[in-house]
Amino acid sequence: MASKLLLRACRVTLMGRPNFLMKTPQRAMAGKGIPTDEEQAAGMERRILQALKKGQDPYSILKPKEYAGSKDDPHIVPSINNKRLVGCICEEDNTAIVWFWLHEGTSQRCPSCGSHYQLVHHELPH
Repeated sequence: MASKLLLRACRVTLMGRPNFLMKTPQRAMAGKGIPTDEEQAAGMERRILQALKKGQDPYSILKPKEYAGSKDDPHIVPSINNKRLVGCICEEDNTAIVWFWLHEGTSQRCPSCGSHYQLVHHELPH
């Protein structure tokens, strides 16, 4: 009997104090809906998204630009060194790859099909 009186007294006391219990914190995105990729990206992904928004491609994610492969408009091959091994599929349905070393400087031809390639120095973004 005494416990019922004590509980009733506590309940009446707490009802008079609305701020006694802590309110639960609200989530940051609770009112806005599902966050976008940019809002929840972190680290490397965030840097990539910011660079793509500025029109840059620091990690070569996008498809490279198409070149004619002629002496005036050679295929551009980026490299951090002064030479790079290049593979050329000379014909569309060819199963063999022609490999050759491409050196920095003027454009060079594929030994099999004659397509021109030029090595361009590429700086790493980090």
